[in-house]
Amino acid sequence: MVAHNQVAADNAISTAAEPRRRPEPSSSSSSTSSSSTSSPSSAAPARLRPCPAAAAPAPGDTHFRTFRSHAEYRRITRASALLDACGFYWGPLSVHGAHERLRAEPVGTFLVRDSRQRNCFFALSVKMASGPTSIRVHFQAGRFHLDGSRESFDCLFELLEHYVAAPRRMLGAPLRQRRVRPLQELCRQRIVATVGRENLARIPLNPVLLDYLSSFPFQI
Repeated sequence: MVAHNQVAADNAISTAAEPRRRPEPSSSSSSTSSSSTSSPSSAAPARLRPCPAAAAPAPGDTHFRTFRSHAEYRRITRASALLDACGFYWGPLSVHGAHERLRAEPVGTFLVRDSRQRNCFFALSVKMASGPTSIRVHFQAGRFHLDGSRESFDCLFELLEHYVAAPRRMLGAPLRQRRVRPLQELCRQRIVATVGRENLARIPLNPVLLDYLSSFPFQI
């Protein structure tokens, strides 16, 4: 997973809608250094101040806006964990790279990748009849929806399942990084499809197997 799924929980809440930036130097240290002489750059707006040259990028650095609530944080971190497990998440793959990988695939083949847009976490790239295209996946008010669609979902994978099962079948099979899937993943997918994710806890299995089934309770 790329940087944004490693955002620390203590940085998860913010009322600001602007993209995330590294913390500015503390006011106490800046006032001490500027007590005798004012630097020409001190008058510049805070958003234009360069990051300290010696500071290395932290694992949680991201260009996305900060979260507005713990609920938002939990939903995105859950989506990130599920993406890591799904096999068809391609991380920071570019638009061009995604379209090149999809060009020779059947219509409906899709993958999920990081969006390059500053106000968007993920993008869905799919092979259409006219060729590969990419659609932004928006996250607003704690729900996911495709750009241009009014249908929204609590979970990113519920959104994907919806478009896989829709009558128009906008989505077909995902393009996985590993073409051959482990047998246990295939069995889990079949069990979920047979009993439904809402009934997984009722299956008489030991806790370890139940945990594995519930770790990715989707039919994709």
